[in-house]
Amino acid sequence: LTWRRVVGVEVCSENVDEKTRPSEREGASTVPRRTHWRGPEGRSAGPTRQRVVTHLLFEMRKNCFSCTTFLKKDKVYPNPLEAVKDVPSGATLLVGGFGICGTPAGLLKALVQTKIKDLTIISNNCGLENFGIGWLLTNRQIKRMVSSYVGENEEFMRQYKDGELELEIIPQGTLAERIRAGGAGIPAFYTPTGRSTLIEEGGWPIKFKKEGGVMMISEGKERRSFNGMPYIMETAIKSDFALIKAFKADRSGNLIFRKSARNFNPPMCKAGTISIVEVEELVEVGELDPEDIDVSGIYVDRIVKSNYEKPIENLILSAKNLEINATSEIHHRIARRAVAEFKKGMYVNLGIGIPSICASYISKNMDITFQCENGVLGMGPYPKKDEEDADLINAAQESITVLKGASYFSSDESFAMIRGGHLDVAVLDGMQVSQYGDLANWFNPKKMNKGMGSAMDLVSSPNSRIIVCMEHLTPDGEPKIVQSCELPLTGEKCVDMIITERCVFTVDKLNGLTLVELGDNVSIENVIESTGCEFQVADVVMPMKDIN
Repeated sequence: LTWRRVVGVEVCSENVDEKTRPSEREGASTVPRRTHWRGPEGRSAGPTRQRVVTHLLFEMRKNCFSCTTFLKKDKVYPNPLEAVKDVPSGATLLVGGFGICGTPAGLLKALVQTKIKDLTIISNNCGLENFGIGWLLTNRQIKRMVSSYVGENEEFMRQYKDGELELEIIPQGTLAERIRAGGAGIPAFYTPTGRSTLIEEGGWPIKFKKEGGVMMISEGKERRSFNGMPYIMETAIKSDFALIKAFKADRSGNLIFRKSARNFNPPMCKAGTISIVEVEELVEVGELDPEDIDVSGIYVDRIVKSNYEKPIENLILSAKNLEINATSEIHHRIARRAVAEFKKGMYVNLGIGIPSICASYISKNMDITFQCENGVLGMGPYPKKDEEDADLINAAQESITVLKGASYFSSDESFAMIRGGHLDVAVLDGMQVSQYGDLANWFNPKKMNKGMGSAMDLVSSPNSRIIVCMEHLTPDGEPKIVQSCELPLTGEKCVDMIITERCVFTVDKLNGLTLVELGDNVSIENVIESTGCEFQVADVVMPMKDIN
């Protein structure tokens, strides 16, 4: 046994019995599938992995083999089609993006050309019908979607309802953490998100029968208690391939992302068996400052430069005067009341719908920092004309700006902030709220379902105050505040305050609701008639607060 150093790597030459040496005459591989290198004391250095072996040039001789050099495979591919052409039908793919921001559009368009099918796509949502993952969906190339949010893709929901597509729904933060765990080699973890809901109990319809009825449902989760609190177990996610969008890379695979286009891309890059990255700029090794690198090249297998278009899903520009109609006036009134709950220095997350309006009523001297779960801390107002940026959106996929002191981060980091209890307030929309603070706001079996997104994570956040903003009645005139939620829960006993156009309730998890404020021209009797449960009345009921 002899040792020598080749390109800084110690390797050995070792006699091999003729009977065990691969036979070139029979066309066998000249590279053993598994080989153990042994050090000077005979210690095993461990089995070489197949993807590492492919980088070694072995010289086969009659009675020995030796590693004579180390060849580093070029990770750069000439075009997206070359980078994905070996993705087979039936593969599982992680696909980066939030809405259509940070989507590897060039790689997805190339997959359409390959005409592979029966794919399992793991992504936060399914993009639009005419962009991103929506191309694959329209082309009937997807068998199963694993997502937290359906979004605005009606074709997605149609295929699901008609039994053409399987849908595994996962809370957004749980999805991010399962992917992060997969890339970090952690097989499972416990989280408070989803406890006492369909996520824990099981029963979500993964697939419908074409003739009607449910063919496949989700299974329940294991529950354990830690420090007296219930948690459910979630398992890690890995994939055959990961399709990633980054802003810039060097030829060794070091990546830099841009603004909120990070989202799911960094953790997904680490969880793919083969990670393929689409970039806008490609530079030589050494041109990137190590301080600026977001993901190291060790996680990247293939790189392709592709300047595909970057549309903005919801382009909204700032306006000096808000256009408010009769319906939106109700929503704006509710939002202004919610803003009255904000205190200087707070960190706040705003859900979609009525809560998103709150940002329009924040004055500069309030010093409120808005956190967006897609990876922004310090969200500012909508941009002025020609100042919009496709890489900068909020959780509603709307164009935004950021304030001084803002920061960007990936989705797994965002939900570490949420689950870790670092938010002061979360403002959410609601379909139903029970008298003890149960919330249902993500799934109505009778309507198009968009998924829970981040809502389950937000309501399970310790130390965060949960405010629900919603109209008092459904469009059919039914109460939204009820004795017990009939719709599937987002969270159990999680709501602290309910704000409607008619009144404000505080919520005690043991004693129920207390009416504390009344809207303009609303009486206590009117609230009693329009509320579907009993409640207490404060000694002094105040007029509903408003901001100047």
